[in-house]
Amino acid sequence: MQGSGAQCALEGLTCGHCVQTVEKAVSGVSGVHSASVDLVPGGTSRLNITGTCDPGALAEAVRSSGYALAGAN
Repeated sequence: MQGSGAQCALEGLTCGHCVQTVEKAVSGVSGVHSASVDLVPGGTSRLNITGTCDPGALAEAVRSSGYALAGAN
């Protein structure tokens, strides 16, 4: 993921605790300056990232927190 900001769709988030878990995991990825989630309970939430990071590392951070990028296997 290149550039100073990006957005990704997330599946499976239902509450504020889910948001905090994903934000903490993604914030730990090298190159990420900040991460925030716009929660849509039971729907597709949006992950907003500033900084740059490897898409694979981002997907792994989301997976390790127990959730998934929308459309990712």
